[in-house]
Amino acid sequence: MLQLLDFNENPNIGIYCRANESVVFLQQQLPKKTKQLIGQVLGVKTVELSIADSTIIGSLLTMNSHGAIVTAYASEDTFHTVKQQGFQVYPIKDVINAAGNDILANDHGALVHPDLKNATVKRISEVLGVPVHKGTIASLGTVGMAAVVTNRGCLCHPKITEEEKQHLTDVFGVPVMIGTVNHGFPMIGSGLVANTKGALIGNNTTGIEMGRIEEALGFLD
Repeated sequence: MLQLLDFNENPNIGIYCRANESVVFLQQQLPKKTKQLIGQVLGVKTVELSIADSTIIGSLLTMNSHGAIVTAYASEDTFHTVKQQGFQVYPIKDVINAAGNDILANDHGALVHPDLKNATVKRISEVLGVPVHKGTIASLGTVGMAAVVTNRGCLCHPKITEEEKQHLTDVFGVPVMIGTVNHGFPMIGSGLVANTKGALIGNNTTGIEMGRIEEALGFLD
């Protein structure tokens, strides 16, 4: 199920929202109808969250079915809320700590910013329960925003190299396609939130872009 959406007239919904197969964490104070729609499209429980007094949930948190990585600046209340959903939680204390921007993960693997410390990478692997690799997408370290991956497919920045694309295929075990969101914007993660059941897509996304999302994430089967 695909749904065009904006949050308070902002189409960059991936910055404010993060989902896996069972739950979606959302910025607070969205209209009730919007929250219900999000839950229905993704087939998940909706949980409101604030991270470090901020609404940018999608930039500061990443997760798969096993665990969640959150910036260490989050409060104890935030960690508690995430843990309540059954997650093991790792507060990332690295200099690079915007977990949602810098980590891309599904239930098969994770790709992280190449400048993350090796000890941090090891801890991410333990919490997410998957092998973790350093890498880039279109030469960008902010891999969590340069692509969206589910357990069925991956859509990424159109300037990805063939070498990077092959790396993504190997890491995540799914087909990788290129595309854009919100009328030509290449940072896919800023305007797309998805799992294997549905996708929320920024309101400025064109029909051609939506077709690409549908194909890349396996909704045409």
